[in-house]
Amino acid sequence: MENMQAVNSFVAAYLKKKGFKEAEQLLEDLQKESAPIDFHNDPDLAKFIHHFSQSEDDVARYQDGYSKLRSWTYSSLDLYKHELLRVLYPVFIHSFMDLVAKGHLQEARTFFNAFHEDHELMHSRDLQKLEGVLSQSHLEEMEFARSLRQNKVNIKICQYSYGLLLQYLHKTQSTAMLGVINEHINFQVTSGQPGSISDDTEVVTLIGSCQDAASLINQKEIHWGLLEDSLEERLEKEGGLLSDSEKAEAENKEGDVDDSKKRSVEGGKQGASTKKLKKDKAVNATAKSARPEAKPTPAAPRVKPELTLPVMSTEVEQSILEDLRNRVQLSSVALPSVSFYTFLNTHNGLNCSSISQDGSLVAGGFSDSSLKVWDMAKLGQQAGSSTLQGENDSTSSEHVAGPNGVKRSYTLFRGHSGPVYSATFSPLGDFILSSSADTTIRLWSTKLNANLVCYKGHNYPVWDVQFSPVGHYFASSSHDRTARIWSMDRIQPLRIMAGHLSDVDCVQWHANCNYIATGSSDRTVRLWDVQSGECVRIFIGHRSMILSLAMSPDGRYMASGDEDGTIMMWDLSSGRCVTPLMGHTSCVWSLAFSCEGTVLASGSADCTVKLWDVTTSTKAPKNEEKSGNPNRLRSLKTLATKSSPVYSLRFSRRNLLFAAGVLSKNV
Repeated sequence: MENMQAVNSFVAAYLKKKGFKEAEQLLEDLQKESAPIDFHNDPDLAKFIHHFSQSEDDVARYQDGYSKLRSWTYSSLDLYKHELLRVLYPVFIHSFMDLVAKGHLQEARTFFNAFHEDHELMHSRDLQKLEGVLSQSHLEEMEFARSLRQNKVNIKICQYSYGLLLQYLHKTQSTAMLGVINEHINFQVTSGQPGSISDDTEVVTLIGSCQDAASLINQKEIHWGLLEDSLEERLEKEGGLLSDSEKAEAENKEGDVDDSKKRSVEGGKQGASTKKLKKDKAVNATAKSARPEAKPTPAAPRVKPELTLPVMSTEVEQSILEDLRNRVQLSSVALPSVSFYTFLNTHNGLNCSSISQDGSLVAGGFSDSSLKVWDMAKLGQQAGSSTLQGENDSTSSEHVAGPNGVKRSYTLFRGHSGPVYSATFSPLGDFILSSSADTTIRLWSTKLNANLVCYKGHNYPVWDVQFSPVGHYFASSSHDRTARIWSMDRIQPLRIMAGHLSDVDCVQWHANCNYIATGSSDRTVRLWDVQSGECVRIFIGHRSMILSLAMSPDGRYMASGDEDGTIMMWDLSSGRCVTPLMGHTSCVWSLAFSCEGTVLASGSADCTVKLWDVTTSTKAPKNEEKSGNPNRLRSLKTLATKSSPVYSLRFSRRNLLFAAGVLSKNV
């Protein structure tokens, strides 16, 4: 009888604690009216009551439960082990946070130290953040921890693996682990065989938007085609691109005078580097003339512009069309020539770099709030080299004199009051935008060498700014978790895109200017409609902050690079990852598609430029997609620098690849 009273008092205390007043009252009424239950003759009921009669603060349940679950998982059959291992990490972090939330700080630290090494390889950055959770208030204040506790983890798992897991949990009566899994994990159970190990990057989503909300957003219709009456379309109607043999003949007949006229119309002053560019193209075209032509890809659909596009002058149109006609066709057997610009004597002050469309101008943003622009034609005439000299260089220049009367080899733009984090040239190279820690964006004229406008709107540092493909409009991203769209003639933003859970680190325009993509520290990439300001796609799969984005020229695919060195190729229509690209060992700071979209270039802090075959990834056979072959996207070539992390990449209209980086002694 005493045991029965103890059970009743425990149940009553539990109901009172949880606020179930009606159930508590009903229990009291039943105790008065009904006969006592003999739970000794019902072993299942006895075991159930025994487990739940334990104190909710019994910390040993977490350590013991996780240790047994871990041992069982590692001893499972190899066929199902990799799927079951996916469950361990979310169970581990939520068990740790549950212990902290209940005030068992010392036990939580012991638990963390005992098992965190299992997850160091895949989740080292997450664990570094969680290691700083030392009190209950940290769980509420830390954005990362708060996001984890508010959003369920989504895990893909096959039906048989799911059944094995449930059978184990019920057999062992591991109530602590069962509670964590029920509360924090959402299983997406699939029929058939277990998924491939290579799919692990896509099957576990730890933070960000709820999967249901993301799926709902990803059902919205988007128009990924190219603009109607674009220059490319006009060129196709006129007769298409020249063949490589015709291109070689045309370039042999061309004079240097003719070429320099073209370059001056475009706004670039290429000088010595123009001759090198011509020579590279001629050699490349001659070598390629014996090779078979690349298979034509189906034309992208045409869409109407949602923005009012700027009018292009006839001279500029003709110059661009000439470049398009003489474009080198790249493929897996015809790789681009690469021109690499190296910054020297920066004293760790260079934050960003940018290259104009024709490679004639190179800009650098520095920690001392300055923006410097080098003209390759003048630098080439004076030094005969494409190496960029810093402030200590005594090379003569026609620009404003620097300290001690020594002429600078660059144009210095001053106006920001904080470090410059991003710079971007307009498509014609006549303007340059810069963004800074001072929360502003500044527009500069490369012809007048002057600041024209200061755009204010963000409340925190602006990490990135990018001109649209047609110029006039530009987009910015900031620490204030928003991206904004601007036009050159207005000092206030036209649209504000809000929805990311953390810093918006990078931004990129779609080829048709109707969408922008943003990458964030919340590990998601979002696609926004420029006209409505709505989010139309959420791309989930990265394990660290996104640092770079690139759109394919036909507007169908997008590439994103993160802090861990992973690149993901996304299909904008479905919102799914086509394939992950593994190869870099450090942050991917820059991505660029070739002009026809067959080659993707990536630049990283590991001092390499990698070239990837895009065609094999986006056109993978169905049987290969089902098997989850991780080698769908081939790495064509790795170009290593001596000791220069790659800051920026840019393909010219003729498919010459420009890259820029800084010589670093610390690498």
